[in-house]
Amino acid sequence: MTTFLRDTATVFTREFRPSLRNPAGLLFEMGQPLLFLFLFGSLLDGAVGSSWQWFVPGILVMMCLTGPMSAGYTLLVELIGGAMERLLVTPLNRTAMLVGKSAKAMLTLLVQAVLIIALAIPLGFELHAAGVVAGLAQLVLFGVGLGAFSFVLAIKSAPGGTLFYIVSQSIVFPLLLLSGVLLPLESAPGWLRAAGQLNPITYIVDAQRALFAGDLTSPSVLYGTAAACAVAAAGLYLGNRALRQGV
Repeated sequence: MTTFLRDTATVFTREFRPSLRNPAGLLFEMGQPLLFLFLFGSLLDGAVGSSWQWFVPGILVMMCLTGPMSAGYTLLVELIGGAMERLLVTPLNRTAMLVGKSAKAMLTLLVQAVLIIALAIPLGFELHAAGVVAGLAQLVLFGVGLGAFSFVLAIKSAPGGTLFYIVSQSIVFPLLLLSGVLLPLESAPGWLRAAGQLNPITYIVDAQRALFAGDLTSPSVLYGTAAACAVAAAGLYLGNRALRQGV
């Protein structure tokens, strides 16, 4: 365990140093979430009850889906440039590589999430500290799994990278729509609601809304946590196998 934590910290430090040299990039990534928060969230005011309690968790899930998934792009660049091959000849633990790379994306997400929540409070968002902490922890677990999946996709796409761009651009938005992040699924056609039930992100979105409302005992929290654990376990397993076999 000590070796694993040390290797994870080593990879995380390697990944995070470029962000420290370019902090403006972190703010640039906030552009789309802020637009959704201030413009789309205002349009929902009064349409879904307490719109900010409903919409802010959805924005955070959207950020969690797009941020860690884009982490695979960095790995793809390293694979094309040969940097990843040099890293793989070191004795670093393969799971630590996945977790360390994903942790960089998740720390960025946490910083951005705190900013989003702080900006939403004056708009009417009610802060439930325990629920927010539990919700962010669940998002970190989910994001680690998504990051690992993005690494699998990057490995399978190398050296051209075309597959990575096609898949990452074609699945993110449908997954968001089918999870009810932007609009409630209750008023959707039956076939769309059924499709949403097959989407694991739906359960995470429901759990986030319950947690951010302060309802820590809601059954949706259990379902969302189970979905996040399943994504994390599957992502780390497939990511480890891809690193050992596909690189």
